[in-house]
Amino acid sequence: MVPTFDEEERLRAQGYRLVAGIDEAGRGPLAGPVVAAAVVLPWERRPYWLSLLRDSKQLTAQARDFLFDCIQGDGASFGVGLATHEVVDEYGIVAATRLAMSRAVAQLSDRLDFLLIDYLALPELDIPQRSIVKGDNLSFSIAAASIVAKVARDRLMLQYDRQFPGYGLAHNKGYGTLEHMEILRRLGPCPIHRRTFSPVQELLR
Repeated sequence: MVPTFDEEERLRAQGYRLVAGIDEAGRGPLAGPVVAAAVVLPWERRPYWLSLLRDSKQLTAQARDFLFDCIQGDGASFGVGLATHEVVDEYGIVAATRLAMSRAVAQLSDRLDFLLIDYLALPELDIPQRSIVKGDNLSFSIAAASIVAKVARDRLMLQYDRQFPGYGLAHNKGYGTLEHMEILRRLGPCPIHRRTFSPVQELLR
């Protein structure tokens, strides 16, 4: 499935100009924050790299880094927001994800006309919006946000790997791989593990 600008073009026909795509990375891991991005693409100019955008999960790390640099350096606007593992544990992953998304929107200096959001809704924001299931497969703007969120989170996890060595966070990015689970059983959770996620919770009993 290849994203398109169909959603953005429909909104432009209705008079909306600044349309941001919003997505997150890190809902499923056992450790680290959930990170969200809001991206306004320069889609009227149609730089060549727009056609390369895909859901971040369909891309290699090298491709994500390349597209992140394109988004950052070629006229796009973006904001990144996060919710820490403590927020995830206190309020739950859905509320934490919505908070990260709202913080990403707040990082954009322009007043947005419309939000295209992958899966979730943000009723706390007084901005017209549409929630799209599998939006990162359908909308270029949401796909771009998925790439920015993923790259930003992966780079954070590299920092955490240096801070908490031995857990393989540079490789597993906090996800519950077999290797990660074995390390968890051997070492126990580190400070950024999500205590309310069941594999970690079971080790604390």
